[in-house]
Amino acid sequence: MRIPVDIDANLLREIQQATGERMKSPAIARALKQYVTQQRKTRIIQAALTGKIDYSRTNEELEALARYDVD
Repeated sequence: MRIPVDIDANLLREIQQATGERMKSPAIARALKQYVTQQRKTRIIQAALTGKIDYSRTNEELEALARYDVD
């Protein structure tokens, strides 16, 4: 979907560097995807820490998963 968005030029360059994307649209799309993924992880962790969900993986299992977390 195409939408007009005003983004500071310095921020856009920083996004491109952070994502490794040379083109603007893919850089923004990748940054947004990474942001949403991180927010989901944060919400799950917060829910687990507050007892709202039962998360029974061990620390070793979590560390093994983190090794394969790519993106």
